[in-house]
Amino acid sequence: MKLSRTWLSAAAALMLAVPATAHAKDYKVGLLLPYSGVYAALGKEIDQGFELALQTRLGEMAGSKIEIVREDTEVKPPVGLAKTRKLILQDQVDVMVGIVSSGVLGAIRDFVHQSGTPLIVANAGNDDATGARCSRFITRVSFSNGQVNRPMGDWLYNKGVRKVYTLAPDYAAGHQMIETFSAAFKAAGGTIVGGEFTPFRTTKDFGPYLTKAQSAGPDAIFVFYAGGEAISFVKQYASFGVADSVPLYGSGFLTSPLYVNAEGPAAKGVVTSLHYVPTIESPENAAFVKAFSAAYGHAPSEYAVQGYDAGQALVEAVKSGATDRAALAEALGKVRFTSPRGPVEIDPATNNIVQNIYIYETVQGDGTLTQKILDVAKAVRDPVSGCQK
Repeated sequence: MKLSRTWLSAAAALMLAVPATAHAKDYKVGLLLPYSGVYAALGKEIDQGFELALQTRLGEMAGSKIEIVREDTEVKPPVGLAKTRKLILQDQVDVMVGIVSSGVLGAIRDFVHQSGTPLIVANAGNDDATGARCSRFITRVSFSNGQVNRPMGDWLYNKGVRKVYTLAPDYAAGHQMIETFSAAFKAAGGTIVGGEFTPFRTTKDFGPYLTKAQSAGPDAIFVFYAGGEAISFVKQYASFGVADSVPLYGSGFLTSPLYVNAEGPAAKGVVTSLHYVPTIESPENAAFVKAFSAAYGHAPSEYAVQGYDAGQALVEAVKSGATDRAALAEALGKVRFTSPRGPVEIDPATNNIVQNIYIYETVQGDGTLTQKILDVAKAVRDPVSGCQK
């Protein structure tokens, strides 16, 4: 897939009378996302959020322009690594943004680190990327797999759930999300009565897994699925009748606003945890939802806000006066601002974002499914977990 380059300038984006300096630096950004395959919709949403942030805030950059070079990872680690090499060596980008798959992030980590190219992770939650394999050149503005799921362990136990069965796809993110939730739930006093990891991107029939989960006699099922797999799983959870006897909980990507309406009535009543939902009540989120909806015709998802905040983080780093790769990486590790999702900052110990985690139920709204926030875990911060930058 051949993808276009985009030039954004302060004048073109906002027509603001911001005086350009004689030494204004132009920046080249490599946007590395899945534009095809199972996570293509996620990549598109991140891309849209990123461009919206630049269009909204580029006037603060004193005449600088940003060129975006897009490449498709195809959700394949070897392809992601090849495209990373191309962006850094051939295109000579100043900074990279994107990465949806934890597997892709793991594959490109060493090359990014060794090349000294700053990477703003706008989705992939691979715990190791800001834990044991952290890098001063990698800053995550999305979430870590543990961060999103850890609060649900305590929350479910406190709601009276004692036995849980788990399901997730068999790849890095699936394992990390389930392992983190399970550890927190067991630490609170709960029991994991069973679980399986389903073949990633190839599982079409979840019936046998749901039957096995139901027969284990749990108080609840906790899962992680995203994209097309999430849609299929939620629909089959209802159609096989499991919803009648065992409630469903999970990582919030299961019922993402991006595709929850494709899940239909089956998603109603499912409770999940996530770092963003469009029903957060704040001036920042109201403005973001209005702008994104006007630009793209639908409410933003967590993927959109991740792209948006990646753009905001880049603007903040540029405003600090950073011009070369090393300075940009250092500045990115210090950013803090109020996001549509709430107050956010980068933890200098890990380069991972510190943020609120929202526990919400999918409910019927006015003609569409929406999110009812049940609880908030504030300023969730990951443990250092071996990070030595």
